[in-house]
Parts: sequence; C-alpha cells; structure tokens
Amino acid sequence: MLPESGATRRVAACRHALAQSPSAVDVLTEAWQAQALAQAIGATLAVSGPAGLRAGARDLSHTAGRGGRVDDRDAAARATSAPRAAMLTGVSDPARTLRALAALLGEVGIALVAVACVTDDEHVYWQCIEAIDAADESSDRVRGLLRGLTVPEGEVRTRGPAAMESRE
Repeated sequence: MLPESGATRRVAACRHALAQSPSAVDVLTEAWQAQALAQAIGATLAVSGPAGLRAGARDLSHTAGRGGRVDDRDAAARATSAPRAAMLTGVSDPARTLRALAALLGEVGIALVAVACVTDDEHVYWQCIEAIDAADESSDRVRGLLRGLTVPEGEVRTRGPAAMESRE
C-alpha cells in the first residue's frame, strides 16, 4: 500500500477529530473543517489536477466554500484555530484523496444528523440541517469527480441507448 499523501493525511486528521468530538459545537466545528478541506482540495485540483477534473474541482471548491459557514462564535473561533485546510500543499493522488474526502463528508453528515436528533437548541438544530445539506452537496461533487477519474482519457461516457450501442 502506498503511503498517504499530505491531502489524505489532512482528511484522516479531520475524520479522527470528528470521531473524537464530544459535543454539538465540536461536531459543528469539524463539519466546518471538512467543508474548508473540501474547498481547498477542490481549489488545488482546479489548478493542478488532471485536466478533465478541473471544472468539476472548481465546482467542488465553490460548493464547499458556501457550506463552510459556522454561525456559533465559539465553533468558528475553534475552527479557525487549527485550519487543516490551510496546511494543504497539494494533492498527489486525486483518486485516493477524493475517496477519503467522500468518506469524511459521509461521516460528517451522520454526525450532524445525530446532533440534530438530540439537540433541544433550535439554533444548533438549524445549523446542523444547513451543514448536512452542505456536506451532501459537497459529497455529490466529490462523487462526480470520482466518476470522472474512472473514465479513461478521451472516452466519453453516455447513458441510455447510445451507451448500449457502443458496447455491441
């Protein structure tokens, strides 16, 4: 197995921190961290990733940037105290990084649902709902990028009758 890249290590650190989050504020902080990391990975791939992924990577960066908002002042202060995304220097293995990011965003969604289900604080509830939507939208973008990586260079993927005819 290949050693983890810097980007994959950042994602792993975020996953670990999320798993260790004891409170709603901590989960919201890690959701923000995940979105910031998705934004940074998207921005990096948009500039230096495979040519076929650059437009989708820009979309990921833009989408994750919109979803990285934390309303709670304490969570925002904690999130900016250790910006994992700021330490990102490159993405050496896009497929591996995107698979790890997809897993992280899924875990973020699950953690946020758990917090939303148990909180009595309406503000926290709505922050969770917005963060769930943001993580889901970013996750959709990541899955799109992963699909783009599975198509060989120069091949066009189609659906429907045209796809069936091309297989015959």
